[in-house]
Amino acid sequence: MTSLPQTRHLATAVPGPRSQALMSRKQAAVSAGVATTMPVFARRAEGGIVEDIDGNRFIDLGSGIAVTSVGSSAPLVVDAVVDQVRSFTHTCFMVTPYESYVAVAEQLARLTPGDHEKRSALFNSGSEAVENAVKIARAFTGKDAIVAFDHAYHGRTNLTMALTAKNMPYKHGFGPFAGEVYRAPMSYPFRDVADVDGAAAARRAIAMVEAQVGADNLAAVIIEPIQGEGGFIVPAPGFLADVAAWCRANGVLFVADEVQSGFGRTGTWFAIEHEDVVPDLIVSAKGIAGGLPLSAVTGRAEIMDAVHAGGLGGTYGGNPLACAAALAVIETIEGEGYLGRAREIESVFRERLSKLQEADARIGDVRGRGAMIAVELVDPTSGNPDAALARAVAAYAHGEGVITLTCGTWGNVLRFLPPLSISDALLHEGIDVVAAGLEAAR
Repeated sequence: MTSLPQTRHLATAVPGPRSQALMSRKQAAVSAGVATTMPVFARRAEGGIVEDIDGNRFIDLGSGIAVTSVGSSAPLVVDAVVDQVRSFTHTCFMVTPYESYVAVAEQLARLTPGDHEKRSALFNSGSEAVENAVKIARAFTGKDAIVAFDHAYHGRTNLTMALTAKNMPYKHGFGPFAGEVYRAPMSYPFRDVADVDGAAAARRAIAMVEAQVGADNLAAVIIEPIQGEGGFIVPAPGFLADVAAWCRANGVLFVADEVQSGFGRTGTWFAIEHEDVVPDLIVSAKGIAGGLPLSAVTGRAEIMDAVHAGGLGGTYGGNPLACAAALAVIETIEGEGYLGRAREIESVFRERLSKLQEADARIGDVRGRGAMIAVELVDPTSGNPDAALARAVAAYAHGEGVITLTCGTWGNVLRFLPPLSISDALLHEGIDVVAAGLEAAR
């Protein structure tokens, strides 16, 4: 039983006086480069609700960007972390290893696609894991080039900024970036012309790669099975499978970046499963550990073992608190049937958002899978992206007690990432607020 009421409640205007005061302190002490989406400061969070320091309770349709998928303060996660804190907080796995790191790697071998022998290495963030996946691919293949895709987001380190497509706010002013990174066109069904289906989009991408990079130089293709920051773009059926088949035929590794789409978010453990593709390497983070910093690269044993001893690691990689949390997250997802719950959440969003789309030409597209759903907002006359509308609707929702996020290359996409533990009542109430925000912005 949760101790935080699972109801939306506005005790003050948003932001309230305590949040305003703390924001002043933040501006005086924290780099201006660290922005915040919400104008409030959290005090506690449980299930599908976040409470701020003024006593306002917000419906959480963001999950800390797909992190608290089992709900904030999930009981098994809390208990596992508390127990681990009492035992030890750190030894560095590379110095004095511990069982929970091994247990997480065993679970990843069980849960990730494919029945081949696998190995894992654990890190702290999605960016760090992506960077290490590139290192592993280069070590195994002996080749340097990496191909990423239009609209991609892979992180904020120097190498992952090179992989990321969007300039602002992720890349602007931070170059020069790592070399031997190339970009291919993505399958984007809403914006592709009618005759560019999955197969045609794959041919388009492969032709560019063959002409501008060459398979003999290419270590890996890295792709998000559902693009996150780029706008929750779900590629057309067959696109991922055809790209993966070309990779297999040409000695190129296929790397699935499941940082945002993994760990039950889309109704399967990993979004790539919807396409019946088995990647050579798969990257996990965000939802893996219920809010504690943990990420992983999991892949074919011969690939993962190609790196020399000591070539992978990091002082905090696979921290014991995070590993304990990850094992509890897996137990919670399986015990609570959260894969099925993600599909139920998709049904709620699709029914509600599709009805809104029928009555509102500004909603150009409704897309996504599971509890990873988005609407792309457009000018109804031209079809051009309408970022101002997305900002206005999000701001309205924030003021009315609903956490919503925007994304997309043009900033015109509203994305919904509720915790899998959220109730249908909170989902419907949150969507009601978003609908009111759309109406208010007419």
